[in-house]
Amino acid sequence: MYTIDLTFVGRGIHEELVAYVADQQDYYAEEGVHVALRDGCAWDTDRVRRTATIGLGRAIASAVTDGVPWVVLCVNTQHPLFWLLARESYTTVEALKGRRIGIHAPRTAPGCFARIVLRKHGIDPDRDVQCVVMNPGDYSRHLRGLADGSLDAAFVGSTVAPEVVARDDGLRLLAFMGDDLRVPTVGVAVDPTYLSPDDPAVLALVRANRRALRAIHDEPELAARHIDALIPGLTLAQARQHYERYVAPYFTTDGRHDPAVAARAVAAVAKELGVPTAPDATKIFRTQLPERQSWATHDEWRS
Repeated sequence: MYTIDLTFVGRGIHEELVAYVADQQDYYAEEGVHVALRDGCAWDTDRVRRTATIGLGRAIASAVTDGVPWVVLCVNTQHPLFWLLARESYTTVEALKGRRIGIHAPRTAPGCFARIVLRKHGIDPDRDVQCVVMNPGDYSRHLRGLADGSLDAAFVGSTVAPEVVARDDGLRLLAFMGDDLRVPTVGVAVDPTYLSPDDPAVLALVRANRRALRAIHDEPELAARHIDALIPGLTLAQARQHYERYVAPYFTTDGRHDPAVAARAVAAVAKELGVPTAPDATKIFRTQLPERQSWATHDEWRS
């Protein structure tokens, strides 16, 4: 059996769901690979580069700013699972001008994406609002800031179900980032400096990832159960609603990306980060994915 480290760089179902399904359903084992899932949220990019990574947003940002030669082998979604929540008195994103917004650091991937989204709504994040840079975590600090009035709005990630939080906390959901920005944000990527894209362990990891993506679409109840496990506090019915709204429509079925989306995303990130020349997206995103093994033959390598 092969072994490989797989690093997530953010929490929530956005990064964790597909790997969680692959692990819990034994897809990794059935592909003959032992996957050590590593928490790289606090790691610097150099350390993440020594593993396979789920975090394609960070990979794109570091490819743009530092020339890291990431190769993306599988894309889980091109719709970032982040949301803009606001105090109930604000009915549009545009109404937030002059207000305080909790946001990721500007040169992080989600911070860069959030700034692009604000600009699409006619808000200059450097002049029109007061950006309060906050570490993501489980977004409890963001929600406390909204509750006590120290924040007027905040970008939150997929450790929460936004409609449920908005209803329970008297907030308003103003925007889903995936509606305003398409960019491959999670999947499987490796840096060939340290790990070959054609390494057997990497290929087995990608096959298991693709199998988990297929299962998420083919077995909605299974997906809802796993979402329920990853987002504490939801009922199973709420997990199913969250799945139907944000997972089923936006996660790929086979790990394939849209090359035009990838090219536009890399260019948009480069522009937001002030990099004059964007890298060639076709050199980052691999279009030919490894074929699935015949799962009926797995007993052969077990024997």
